[in-house]
Amino acid sequence: MSLQCGIVGLPNVGKSTIFNCLSNSKAQSANFPFCTIEPNVGVINVPDERLNKLAEIDKPERVIPTTVKIVDIAGLVKGASKGEGLGNKFLANIRETDAILHILRCFDDDNIVHVDGSVNPVRDKEIIDTELQLKDLETIENQIKKVQKQAQTGGDKNAKVLYEILLRYKTALEQGKSARTVLLEKEDEKLVHDLFLLTNKPVLYVCNVDEKSVVNGNKYVEQVREAVKDENAEVLVISAKVESEIAELESYEDRQMFLEEIGLSESGGARLIRAAYHLLDLQTYFTTGADESRAWTFTRGSKAPQCAGIIHTDFEKGFIRAEVIKYDDYVALGSDTACRDAGKLSIEGKDYVVQDGDILHFRFNV
Repeated sequence: MSLQCGIVGLPNVGKSTIFNCLSNSKAQSANFPFCTIEPNVGVINVPDERLNKLAEIDKPERVIPTTVKIVDIAGLVKGASKGEGLGNKFLANIRETDAILHILRCFDDDNIVHVDGSVNPVRDKEIIDTELQLKDLETIENQIKKVQKQAQTGGDKNAKVLYEILLRYKTALEQGKSARTVLLEKEDEKLVHDLFLLTNKPVLYVCNVDEKSVVNGNKYVEQVREAVKDENAEVLVISAKVESEIAELESYEDRQMFLEEIGLSESGGARLIRAAYHLLDLQTYFTTGADESRAWTFTRGSKAPQCAGIIHTDFEKGFIRAEVIKYDDYVALGSDTACRDAGKLSIEGKDYVVQDGDILHFRFNV
């Protein structure tokens, strides 16, 4: 499955700098390149040391990590919900993403002019929130008109439930709250999935700080944490300046030494991608052997046939069983054969819930 994250933010908050740092393979590691497929779209491989370890053991012809598509969405201005600036294009681009990476300026620098004249990340957040909420409110009001009569006549149970959910969304949005603050049951979520509400998307607030604040944050980061505490969202601290400096270093060893000197174990880009995975409740399983070691992304809680279908739809249709080896067992014993001989390979059926790090081999018949 392919994950697409949209980077959003006001002008001059470090949005494009962070995107450009992600686009430089050296900023991640020697094994995780990036390719640009459009001027503002790139595909970055997800860092995973487990895949590296499997490749060391099996020495395959190919090593294929899982990927994330990053979209640098044009800067937003007030009035975007009404088409101001690049508003319509901006909103259309966000609608296509799985998650939003919202970059907030959390540093002081007189040499970098803020579009609104002062540094205030909470205000910046609210500007973008308001534009997205207004667009969602327009969507909700249009949908209410479509289902209201059907719901009130009582003939369609789903229409009545949907109508009640739409009213809840409308109330929240009118109060300046995002759609993600309205908590729904799993079954109810299916009824509104096709609305593709902008403020219902998972969001990761990325606080762009100065070099001194990259480890412990600062007052601006604390303001953001307080402002989003009631949202289903996460906060990540990153320094675009630090990421730019990392990108300039030639060797992986030099980059790691630099990170250690400032108190970090990995780059902000790697942490950002990992946080996006966590935000979307995604996990990774592996297939490995002499031909190929490969990582596959799946949604937490998926069963074996669903995960088989990620490789090919025929695998899911004709699923017979999954042969499962735990990552730690594979690393400890060193091969598929050794795990079989030691009784560390289990045979699982259609109800097996795949776990993060599982090494899988699917048996199927079409």
